[in-house]
Amino acid sequence: MSQPVDLTPLTEVMARLRDPETGCPWDLQQNHDSLKPYLIEEAFEVLDTLESGDIQGLKGELGDLLLQIVFHARLAEERGDFDMAGVIAAIVDKMVRRHPHVFGDNTAAGNAESHDKQWEAIKDAERGGASRLADVPRGLPALHLAAKMQKRAATLGFEFPSSLEAIHKLVEEVHEFEAEIQAREMERAEEEFGDILFAMVNVGRMLGVRPEFALRGATLRFVERFTHVEANIRQARSQGGNPDLEQMEQWWQEAKRMQRASTETSSNIEEKKP
Repeated sequence: MSQPVDLTPLTEVMARLRDPETGCPWDLQQNHDSLKPYLIEEAFEVLDTLESGDIQGLKGELGDLLLQIVFHARLAEERGDFDMAGVIAAIVDKMVRRHPHVFGDNTAAGNAESHDKQWEAIKDAERGGASRLADVPRGLPALHLAAKMQKRAATLGFEFPSSLEAIHKLVEEVHEFEAEIQAREMERAEEEFGDILFAMVNVGRMLGVRPEFALRGATLRFVERFTHVEANIRQARSQGGNPDLEQMEQWWQEAKRMQRASTETSSNIEEKKP
C-alpha cells in the first residue's frame, strides 16, 4: 500500500510565494479571476500527455494542475473562506456520501446500472428539487456540454429508443439546414447547423462515442496528414512547381495510407507484448 500523501510541502511553498513581505511579486498579484486561463491551460496539458502516452510527462503536468488547486485554496484561505484541508474534506465527504454501496452499511455488490441510478438519486437529493441540468457547468467545451446535457436528460427517460432513430433525427436536421441555405436564411441556418452538431453528439453518445475526443482525434489526424501535404507543396514549389488541388489530394491519400500503416504497426506491437 502506498504511503499517505502529505500536501504540506506544497501548501507551504504557496504560502511563501504569497507572503506579502518576501513573496513573489507575480504570485501576489494573482486572484481567482486572473488564474482562470492557467487552470484551463494546465488541464489541457494533462490531456495532451494522456493522449501522447507520456507517463513521466503526466506526473509533471498533474503537479502543475495540483498547483493551481492549491493556489485557489490559498487565495480562499487568505480571505477566510476555506483552506486546502477544507477542500480535501469536502471531496472526501462527497465521495463517501455518493458511494453508500462502498462506504455505507449496505455494501452488497450491484451492477453499474443500479449504482448509476443510486448516484442520480443522491445527487437529486443534493440539488434540493432543482433541475438535473442546473448544475452542469455552462463553461464546458460545447461538444462535451451537449453530451452531458443529453446524458442527464436520458436519466429521466428523455432520449430516442434506439441509435437508429437518433440517426434519422440527424438526417432530418441536415435537410432543415439545407432548406435554410437554399432560402438564404443564414441566421436560421446557423441555428440548424447547431442542431446538426447537437444531433451528431446524441448519436455518438448513444453509440458510446465521446464526441469531444472523437473530434479532437479527427483534428489531430488532419494535422498529421496536412503536414505531409504541406511538406510536398513546399518541395514542389522550391523546384519551380505549382501543384494543383488534384496533386494535393494524391499527397493527402498518401498521408492517409501512411497513417493507417503506422496505426496497424503499433497495434501489432501491442498485441505481441507479453
